[in-house]
Amino acid sequence: MLERISWLILALLIHLPPFSAFFVPSLISKLYNVVPDDPNFALLQHRSALFGVVMIACLWAAFDPDVRKLAVVLTALSMLSFLAIYFGYGQPSSLKTIALVDGIGLPFLVFVGWKAFLG
Repeated sequence: MLERISWLILALLIHLPPFSAFFVPSLISKLYNVVPDDPNFALLQHRSALFGVVMIACLWAAFDPDVRKLAVVLTALSMLSFLAIYFGYGQPSSLKTIALVDGIGLPFLVFVGWKAFLG
């Protein structure tokens, strides 16, 4: 039960908000402080779509143990690579909220990873 709840937290609380920017592009400006006429806006909208992939993997993993290892890898790549880039670029204040959300999600990721690979 705790494992399923952790997967749902990763899917719905960590990855759904940035995925929703795919359908509501104005959120890109709010989340990333990038205006629509900036060429990076399109890349960030694509990034939103990729969050959908991670979210779907987490939702799937909540109900199907056979996909949990792959879902851990996908989710870890997403979250850890962002945090590495965030810290590598000197912790830009415009990305602080995103880094905090990923940081909050890490214990859940560690737990489901432990259960998928060692539990």
